[in-house]
Amino acid sequence: MSDLVTGDAIVVDVQTAQLPVRAAAFLIDFLVQALAIIGVLLLISNTTTVLDSSLAEAFVILFMVLVLVAYPVLMETLTRGRTLGKLALGLRVVSDDGGPELFRQALFRGLTGFVEIYALSGGPAVICSLISPKGKRLGDVFAGTMVISERGPRNAGPPPQMPPQLAGWAATLELSQLPEELIHTARQYLTRLHDLSPAVQQEMGRRIAAQTASYVSPPPPPGVPPYAYLSAVLAERRRRHLDRLMRRAAARQAAHASGHPHLPAQPYGAALQPAQPYGGPPAPAQPYGTGPTPGGFAPPV
Repeated sequence: MSDLVTGDAIVVDVQTAQLPVRAAAFLIDFLVQALAIIGVLLLISNTTTVLDSSLAEAFVILFMVLVLVAYPVLMETLTRGRTLGKLALGLRVVSDDGGPELFRQALFRGLTGFVEIYALSGGPAVICSLISPKGKRLGDVFAGTMVISERGPRNAGPPPQMPPQLAGWAATLELSQLPEELIHTARQYLTRLHDLSPAVQQEMGRRIAAQTASYVSPPPPPGVPPYAYLSAVLAERRRRHLDRLMRRAAARQAAHASGHPHLPAQPYGAALQPAQPYGGPPAPAQPYGTGPTPGGFAPPV
C-alpha cells in the first residue's frame, strides 16, 4: 500500500502494482503486439512479387515501431491509463498526484519503454522497478506516473450518519438524479474529513456540496455546514435503499405465504415520492446555500 496525495490534498491509500503483476500484463500486451506483427509479415510475404524488397523492409520496420510504441501510447490515452494487459489484471497508470494519465505522459512512457524494454531487453526497467518504493520503471520516473492496482482492498469507512436536525428535511429530498460518481466523491470526502486541514475541509466541502445541490432538491436550511448537508443526503439515500430491500423481502415472503410467488414487485420509489398533480413539473434544484428555508440548522451542543 502507498499514500497517494491528490491534487485536492486528499491522502488516499492505493495499492501499487508489483513487478510480477506488471510483467504479466506486459506479456499479454506483447502477445497482442506479436500477433499483429506476424499478421503483417505474412501479408507482406504474400505480396513480395508486387512490392520492392527494400520498400517491404521499410514498411515492416515502420509497422513494428508503430506497434511497439503507438499501441501503448494510444491505448493508455484512450482508456485513461489502461492497455489490454492492464485491463485484464486490474491495473491502471495514473499521475503521481492521482489524476488521470495525460497524452504527454503516455508518450514519454511509450518512447522510454521502447528503449528500456525492447532495445535493452528490459534490464533497466526491472532494476528501476526493484529499487523504486512505488515500483516505477524509467518511463514512470520521466513521465511522473505510477501503476496502481484497482483490485486491491479498499478501506470503506462507516456509513454517514443522519444529523438529527436534518432528518425531517431529508425525508422530502428528490435524489433520483444524483450521479454515482458524485456520491462516491462525497463519501470519500466524509471518510477523510478528519484527515484534512480546516481550510481544505471548508473549500472541498463547499465545492462538493454545491455540485450535489445541483442534482438534489429542495435546498438545505440556512446555515447548514457542507459536511452535515452531505451526510444527510447520503444517509437518506442509504435509508431509502434499505427500505426498498426490506419491502421487497417482505413482499416475497407474503407472496410465498399466500401461494402467489409471482406477484409483481412494487415500482421503484412508489412509496417514497409525494403525490403531485398530473402534469406538474418537479421542483427545480437550486444552488447550495441559496433560497430561504424555514427551520434553520441548530448545531449539536
